[in-house]
Amino acid sequence: MSGVESDRLIVFARYPEAGKTKTRLIPALGATGAAELYRKMAEKTLAVAKNLAKTRCSCGAATPSLTIEVWYTGGNLELMREWLGDGIIYQPQTEGDLGERMANAFSSAFRTSKQAILIGTDCPGLDTAGISEAFEQLQQHELILGPAVDGGYYLIGLKRIIPELFQGICWGTSKVLQQTLAIAHQLNLSYSLLPELADIDHPEDLAILDLHF
Repeated sequence: MSGVESDRLIVFARYPEAGKTKTRLIPALGATGAAELYRKMAEKTLAVAKNLAKTRCSCGAATPSLTIEVWYTGGNLELMREWLGDGIIYQPQTEGDLGERMANAFSSAFRTSKQAILIGTDCPGLDTAGISEAFEQLQQHELILGPAVDGGYYLIGLKRIIPELFQGICWGTSKVLQQTLAIAHQLNLSYSLLPELADIDHPEDLAILDLHF
């Protein structure tokens, strides 16, 4: 690759199928309602990502372009492309727990990029400015994390694969951020934390939606 290398934005997403998507919201919204809410949040996340990529393109040759990759579960390539459009690289998520799947996505990204950020699609408060700030911070630190209100994180940024960050974590619990930071300290990693934001995972989280939709 010649010139300035592209930064990589990895988005973990699920094809929205009723009964298989945001199941913890089904008691409040029903199977179809939970899937439709997820669809809306994912589409907003991709709109934010595409807007950032477009902004990068207008900043000149000295600014790295941004490649967007959607790593998906459910559906298939045709359905994902029909849903979220072109201009995106689509990859099916690999086997394994969340940590293994994220580590594999980062490993793939670093074959062609020197900086990569991974986000999910259930944090409606994450905007273009937030992702831009994460990339800027990543120039000075080895690890960037966006703390979530529930004790997890909504964003992780790296400049190289650090497998330990994805091992021995109690995924889906309130310990995720704490455990990740403990590993960062053990490895003496330089890190930075972004502002705390809320994910939409449980019925009680739905109250914040009016702020973003």
